[in-house]
Amino acid sequence: MKIATYNINSINARIENLCTWLRSESPDIVLLQEIKTEFNSFPFFEIQSCGYNASILGQKSYNGVAILSREKIKIIHENLPSFADDQSRYLEADISVNGTVFRVASVYLPNGNPPYNNSNDNSKFEYKLKWMDAFISHIKELSTLPYPVIIGGDFNVIMTEKDVYDPKPFIGNALFRPEVREKIQNLAFLGFFDVFRTLHPTENGYTFWDYTANSLNADFGMRIDYFFASAPAVDRLTDCHVDKAPRYSDKPSDHTPLIAEFL
Repeated sequence: MKIATYNINSINARIENLCTWLRSESPDIVLLQEIKTEFNSFPFFEIQSCGYNASILGQKSYNGVAILSREKIKIIHENLPSFADDQSRYLEADISVNGTVFRVASVYLPNGNPPYNNSNDNSKFEYKLKWMDAFISHIKELSTLPYPVIIGGDFNVIMTEKDVYDPKPFIGNALFRPEVREKIQNLAFLGFFDVFRTLHPTENGYTFWDYTANSLNADFGMRIDYFFASAPAVDRLTDCHVDKAPRYSDKPSDHTPLIAEFL
């Protein structure tokens, strides 16, 4: 089973790129973030023409997550259970691939940094921490499932200093604050493995380069897109890699796909 996570940064703006990539790579499942569209504007026809079903949790102009699959998608949760949220950031489903049921979720964790015009506004960071608490609480429930669980998405967390080209500029940034890094470590305590690091303990694994200056060519990137997998999933793990090619395409997202393969 081949699964990818990809912050598409507006699916309608990148639909040609996405379809080209889907036809080239043929993943079984794709977890998308920042689709930035509501249901009625989602390009279902184009996705279906590539051979995929799509389930989405959309939002106008912002956020939004989706799951694409060659097989049927059984939605389990839209948004985190027991957490009232106006923002569309979490979609969970069961998908059967080659006779094995996989529980998958597409995650777009809040950024948490203050508005540019008010650096003293901590409300976004407080929301991020509350969201993470609800997420970890739900992961506790998922950790009890006997079949493979794979959580993927844009987590907006730089886990360690080696996950960014230079940690110094990010001191105090909501992606790198100690409170956030400590919370994400709870996934390991609950038995979920950082899939890329499981296979590549020393590679940088960057999945994001901003649009400014020469960030991409200079490799001024960061690793903020992840797969976290339960033990039954990791037992099946055969590969995980970053596909940097879409970041070099015309009108790219500032993220690029992370791909994992499981037996």
